[in-house]
Amino acid sequence: MLEKEFDVVIVELDSDPEYALSVVGSIGAQGPAIVMVYSALTDVELVVRSMRAGAREFLTLPLSPATVAEALTRASVRRPSTRQPKKTIAKLFVFLGAKGGCGVTTVASNFAVSMAQESSQNTLLIDLGLPLGDVAINLGMTTEYSTSNAFQESSRLDGNFLSSLLAKHSSGLAVLAAPNEFPRSNSSNEALDKLLAVSRQSFDNIVVDAGARIDLRGTSLFDESANIYLITQVGVSELRNANRMISQFFATRGHKLQIVLNRFMPHALGLDEEHVTKTLTLPAQWRIPDDYASARRTQKTATPLALEDSPISRVIRQMARTACGLPADSEKKKGFSLFGRVG
Repeated sequence: MLEKEFDVVIVELDSDPEYALSVVGSIGAQGPAIVMVYSALTDVELVVRSMRAGAREFLTLPLSPATVAEALTRASVRRPSTRQPKKTIAKLFVFLGAKGGCGVTTVASNFAVSMAQESSQNTLLIDLGLPLGDVAINLGMTTEYSTSNAFQESSRLDGNFLSSLLAKHSSGLAVLAAPNEFPRSNSSNEALDKLLAVSRQSFDNIVVDAGARIDLRGTSLFDESANIYLITQVGVSELRNANRMISQFFATRGHKLQIVLNRFMPHALGLDEEHVTKTLTLPAQWRIPDDYASARRTQKTATPLALEDSPISRVIRQMARTACGLPADSEKKKGFSLFGRVG
């Protein structure tokens, strides 16, 4: 219904106030429609919550024709003289590990920094690591709010509220960090879907560190529009897990699934590329070299790999440029990249 781009949407509150306020927030996140609400109650708290959710008018029953006419007149004044074209929905890039410890956070956070710099577009990084994520630590940031705030207040989540929860990295990247303390309750799939919907209306690119959370596959995090980067290492358990995930969940994703071999060392465990491809059932698109010195140095200085030149940063930068549809990095043309893209 929201895709029909109404000028005004009027929502009834009394049947289910919480759900109604969630609908109000969703409408505000979708486009320029003006939202009005009505109720038989004159509760001040309900009025305030309605305004925070995005309602522009709070009408009280019984409604008189004059009251409705005045509200519609005010709406016509607020309405733009020409309808603005609907913003192209953001691209979604989800980084998922074959198992914990594969380096998902390192790859996702540096990919996001590179994307923010290379594309010059508004880019958001969301840390879904549980129970405690490491994106903020990897980027050398201190954050006040987290995904817990977004999930706990999902009924009032809109673009403005989301903006108040974000931290800004020096690269220009916006970050919604994981909580600094163990969350008291688990987030619902509905709350995550709401967060993603609002984020995709506010940003051009959304990068998600999903850790090894295959349990979220029923959410919009893994819908057909999402670009999945499956991070694995050349180890027995990692390759086994990756094989199972590909065959059970991602067999039909085509180019929307990209396999990344992290901490890659040629002939690790005596396996060559042919054996790795056979095990995974698909070829890997990217190989990030095992560069312990660079990784250790950036951990000590709390400086993202993407902000300096290293074998790792060159590959991740090229991943970001390719995702943005940009031509090959000039550094790669000069022969500096050790591994880079396969094929």
